[in-house]
Amino acid sequence: MPPKIRELIAELERNGFVNRGGKGSHRNFEHHLSSKIVRISGKMGDDAKKYQLKQVKEALNEVKGK
Repeated sequence: MPPKIRELIAELERNGFVNRGGKGSHRNFEHHLSSKIVRISGKMGDDAKKYQLKQVKEALNEVKGK
C-alpha cells in the first residue's frame, strides 16, 4: 500500500523542507541545502504516486548527503 500525500509532506518537513505555497492542490517545498524544489500535488488523503516517492527520496538523499 503506497504512502499518503500527508506522509510525504510530514517526512519533508521533518527534514527541514519549507512549504512555499502553490496553486490549487500543488505545494512547493524548498530546503536551504538543496538545489531542487519538490512539488507535491494531490489531496492529503490521496495515495502518493511512484514519481512523487522517487522525487522525495532524491531530495532527502541530497540534503542528508551534504
